[in-house]
Amino acid sequence: MGLFVGLTIEELECIMTSKRIDLPQGTLDLLILRTLALGSQHGWAISERVQQISSDVLQIQQGSLYPALHRLERRGWIKAEWGTSDNNRRAKYYRLTPAGKRQLHAEAESWLKLTAAVAQVLESI
Repeated sequence: MGLFVGLTIEELECIMTSKRIDLPQGTLDLLILRTLALGSQHGWAISERVQQISSDVLQIQQGSLYPALHRLERRGWIKAEWGTSDNNRRAKYYRLTPAGKRQLHAEAESWLKLTAAVAQVLESI
């Protein structure tokens, strides 16, 4: 049986037209680490990059982003340094540390296992 069997036309239309979704708990760190694997970024650019890569489906609120960046920095997974942004403003730039690269690998592996298992359950219903 398919994932959408039993849904009404209205429910399917709602699913297809929903543009943004809330981030599932526990994914913010993974998204930040993955974004920083592409290179050093300041906070606003991290948020914009996630939104861009996800085709505007994922949006990181500033009230969630900066506490997460500070938490990742305290854990030693990212390092922050002050620099100048493209528009000549002072900005804190974040980069992935070697420990952050290891954490990214571990979290990405766990996420892929979890999503595959959830997909199996959803497709079996």
